[in-house]
Formats: sequence, C-alpha cells, structure tokens
Amino acid sequence: MKLAVIAGDGIGPEVIGEALQVLDVVLPGVERTEYNVGAKRYHETGETLPDGMVDELKTHDAILLGAIGDPSVPSGVLERGLLLTMRFALDHHVNLRPSRLFAGVDSPLAGNPDIDFVVVREGTEGPYTGTGGAIRVGTPHEVATEVSTNTRFGVERVVRYAFEKARTRRKHLTLVHKNNVLAFAGSLWKRTVDEIATEYPDVETAYQHIDAATIHMVTDPGRFDVIVTDNLFGDIITDLAAAVSGGIGLAASGNIDATGTNPSMFEPVHGSAPD
Repeated sequence: MKLAVIAGDGIGPEVIGEALQVLDVVLPGVERTEYNVGAKRYHETGETLPDGMVDELKTHDAILLGAIGDPSVPSGVLERGLLLTMRFALDHHVNLRPSRLFAGVDSPLAGNPDIDFVVVREGTEGPYTGTGGAIRVGTPHEVATEVSTNTRFGVERVVRYAFEKARTRRKHLTLVHKNNVLAFAGSLWKRTVDEIATEYPDVETAYQHIDAATIHMVTDPGRFDVIVTDNLFGDIITDLAAAVSGGIGLAASGNIDATGTNPSMFEPVHGSAPD
C-alpha cells in the first residue's frame, strides 16, 4: 500500500506522527511519501499546491491529512488553493462523516444518548464550486451572488453511495434538504432519492428539512442511521454531529472518490489549532 502523507499546519504534524505510529502496528510495511504543503510552504514559495503534486498523489492508494490553516495566511487562500483544489482534482465527491458516541466519551446531550449515524455529504457541487460574482463592490448598491450547482449525475452518485452505506447498516436513509424553499435543487434531490429508492426496497427512506434535522440531531439523534445531503447543508450538520458525539476533536472525515479512480483522503475534522 502506498500512502501520501500531508501533515500540514499547527498540530497537524503532531497528530499525524501519532497516527503513523498506530498505522505501523495495525498495518506494517506501508510505503509512505510525505508532502510539505501548507502555511510554511506558502510563505517560502508563494505556492499552495505545487505543480505536478496532484499527479503524484494519484499514484498512491490513499492520502492522510493532518490539518491545514494558519492565521498568518489570508483566510481562504489555503482552503481554496489547496483543499478545494485537491477535492475537485481527485473527484472527492463523497464526504463521509461518521458520528458515534463511544463508551466513556462525554456528550453535551443529557442522559445516555444513542448516537450512531453517518452523514454522506456531496463534496464537489453546491455553492462551493466558485460560481457567482459581485458588481458595484464597495458601493451602497453592491450585488453579490453565489450559485449552487446541482447536477443529476452528481446527486445520483452520492445518493447511490448513501443507499449502499445504509444497506450495510440499519437500512434507514434520511434525505436532508430545504425543498420547500430551494425548489429547484430540492426537487432534484428529492426525485433522485425517490427514484433510486425503488432499487433498494430493503432500505427505509425519510425526508427532513435542514432546520428540523438540526433539532432532531440534538433531541433524538438515535432516529438517524444514514443522512444524505448537499455540500452546504452537509458542511454545517456534520460539525453539529461531531459536537453531540464528543466534540470536533474526536471526529473523523473521509473524502472519497467512490469510483476508486483516485485515492481517497482521510483526516481528523479538527483544525490546526495554531494557538
């Protein structure tokens, strides 16, 4: 197995160092290649993602990421120039976020909540594609737009992945969206789930608006098994899911090319904690 290692910034190298020690015990003999990207490289060279690095990453079986981000770099530079660029170049269209409360881990929720669900978030569409613009910037009449892009192809492959995941678990899938307001994208997501559901008669399906889902994630998290949602809603509720199951410092994330064409990337959810 060939593993690309990106330690990154802040506590990233420390976390990765411990993770690799565990890996050496669990799976000895993994061939590792370390890549120096992040704030330090940006300050030294002005690069966020060196030429040819994506092609090199594609020769590996998986990628292990520590953390990216530093206050000395303008906000968004590393996120867009490194993380989002890799996500699109490697077609990481599934962001898989398990949320499980383990014995001995405290939850901010009262009692002994039953928390064991997975969020399948679409990773390459929605409002994170950089589609939009602004005019009359800096004037009282400034106009800014962010366009949410949703394709049948993109939605279907993530929904299908979620159904397959549900089939291996408790066989329940919940679509989370806001189709009473976001009528066009919401309709596409709902119709796609309903159509694909006919191929999975053993999986029960449900729908919740995003606002209702956030309530139930706090008041009744045990009702969820697999949640499938778009990029923006997924970005928000996955952090809530981490919070109720012990904190963002314990949460894990997989950025996955479900086709297996490109290496998937795995990382802790927490930031670089530069302070």
